[in-house]
Amino acid sequence: MKLRWLHKAEETLFSLLLVAMVLLVFVEVVLRFVFNTGISWSQEATLYLAGWFVLVGVSWGVKQGAHIGVDVVVKLMPMLWQRITTLIALVVCMAYCVMLLVGSYEYISLMQLIGIELDDIPIPKWYALIILPIALLLLMLRFAVLGWKVIRGEASGFGFHDEGEDSMHLVQTDVAADQGSVDSDQGTPR
Repeated sequence: MKLRWLHKAEETLFSLLLVAMVLLVFVEVVLRFVFNTGISWSQEATLYLAGWFVLVGVSWGVKQGAHIGVDVVVKLMPMLWQRITTLIALVVCMAYCVMLLVGSYEYISLMQLIGIELDDIPIPKWYALIILPIALLLLMLRFAVLGWKVIRGEASGFGFHDEGEDSMHLVQTDVAADQGSVDSDQGTPR
């Protein structure tokens, strides 16, 4: 699937949210501790920026395979059963996303109907909450793309990040480096 524009937009939004959050916190700290003043809305803005960052990051994590999962039993199965198990898990994930999507739509509709504003920023609250359905749609798209890859045989699982394998790789690298770092003058390890 050709979703490069979406990947780029998602990563750009991800980066902008992080930069905005860091800059806002930095400015607030400088104002508070150097000038003994502050920005009245910075804490609420930082909270919503962090929420947006996390919600966009969930779909990005699925795309990158950065989420940590327990797939020990699935990896012991034959390849066909790994793919079938992954597809079943994807259906469950999609159903969960649909439930959250419906709930977030109803919640945002209620916020819009009532007309509640944020506590410190004079904008309607539903503006800040619009990320909920957007992030869930992004996540559903990532699950759909992964499902398509599993059906086509390009993937057999979620591609979870394997911390154990990374740790073993680091240990092996350190052992190899230690063995290779013998002082040529004295013949002893450094």
